[in-house]
Amino acid sequence: MPTEGKRSRARRPRRRRSSATSVYSGAFGPEQAERLLWRAGFGPRPGEAQALAEKGLHGAVRSLLDPPAARLDGPAPHDQKGRSIAPSDAWGHDHLWWLDRMVRSNQPLVERMALNWHDWFATGEVGSRRQLGVNQNKLLRRHALGRFDRLLSDITRDPAMLIWLSGTENNKWAPNENFARELMELFTLGAGRGYTERDVREQARALTGFRTDWKEGAGPQNFRFDPGFHDAGVKRVFGKRGRFGWRDAVRMCVEHRSHPTFFVQRLWSYFVPTPPSAATLSALRRRYVDGGYAIKPVVEAILLHPDLHEGPRMVKPPVVYIAGLLRLQGRGVDTEAWTWIAQLSGQMLFKPPNVAGWDETRWLDTATYRGRWQVATQLMKDAQLDPKDTVWDATEDSTAAVGRALEFWGGPSISKETRTELHRFAIRAEDAADKPWQQVPYRVLRQNALRMLVATSPDLQTS
Repeated sequence: MPTEGKRSRARRPRRRRSSATSVYSGAFGPEQAERLLWRAGFGPRPGEAQALAEKGLHGAVRSLLDPPAARLDGPAPHDQKGRSIAPSDAWGHDHLWWLDRMVRSNQPLVERMALNWHDWFATGEVGSRRQLGVNQNKLLRRHALGRFDRLLSDITRDPAMLIWLSGTENNKWAPNENFARELMELFTLGAGRGYTERDVREQARALTGFRTDWKEGAGPQNFRFDPGFHDAGVKRVFGKRGRFGWRDAVRMCVEHRSHPTFFVQRLWSYFVPTPPSAATLSALRRRYVDGGYAIKPVVEAILLHPDLHEGPRMVKPPVVYIAGLLRLQGRGVDTEAWTWIAQLSGQMLFKPPNVAGWDETRWLDTATYRGRWQVATQLMKDAQLDPKDTVWDATEDSTAAVGRALEFWGGPSISKETRTELHRFAIRAEDAADKPWQQVPYRVLRQNALRMLVATSPDLQTS
């Protein structure tokens, strides 16, 4: 009972912000399924878009989020001479090893998330120790749709990362700030968001203690945490005082008020080219925090969101473009050429340009587009039709010619504008055959050209 003279107050229930986001409710046919497969994987194999569309939007997304047991379908990768690849030893073979997984995996979203994390936690080759990068890649795949705090914890003590950002050079006598800075700036909070230079210095102290040995001829060995090299003193991070260690450094970043927004915005950017609305950002942020930093629920909400299905097209990263065309062709990795072609296109796996990852504004420019043309050229090399000995219909019209070219690439969806331009080209090529003997060879050459134009069209460069 309240005491006399005092009014009792009923406590108002705390309003809980919703973690529900908008869900796309439009048509979901093969064209929409195709976009989903390109954004959340590496494009469809022939017939896959139709099969996915039959599941409906929610069924399609669920099948990507919860795939069957991991399996690689098709022949193992090899070089142009039929020799097995050596990802731990030969230059560029780590790239081929991963490209092969993108092409053959039955878990496209898991593989695509591993690629996203490779950009997020960009780590280059550590000298000739390519196996360290391959091992880190397996770590990224293992945590692909798990919990971000656990992924961050494991990447912090990952040997490739420890060398890449000087973690094994960071000790209590000479703290190294490399990883501490990127932990906040690139991995969890964003540049200048919620931390100071003092936080960088103090986090570097918290992260001291990792060591490795060097073995002649074998490189770094025996990665470990050595308490004797750790600064056990009191630190002040984000206004809090304590004898923080490396696990505390990771935890405090994930629990920082600026982290959920950074996480959602960056994850969203891998799937949708336009930023989320304030309401969507708020809902996704809440879903992430309430879910204990689980990645999968946020990815699910993004894949169901109208902005992914109704928004503008998105440029495919070079390795996604390469892997996707290989999948459309039903072809595996059978040449080392995919290494230098990917490099020419602007994205060689295990070799990001710097710790910030790849610059997506460079995916299509006057330099990297040449690499994309080489992708189509390489795929066409063994499929070129010889006008001298190819049997062809001398009366084939432009509609049939364009249809054949699209069929060659598995029947991808193309815009009305692209189809119109392909028809115009086909008609011009047909009109150029003004002599009877030119009717067949010109149509054969036209088919070769149409196949190249389809592969390099805006529709196949974007999704």
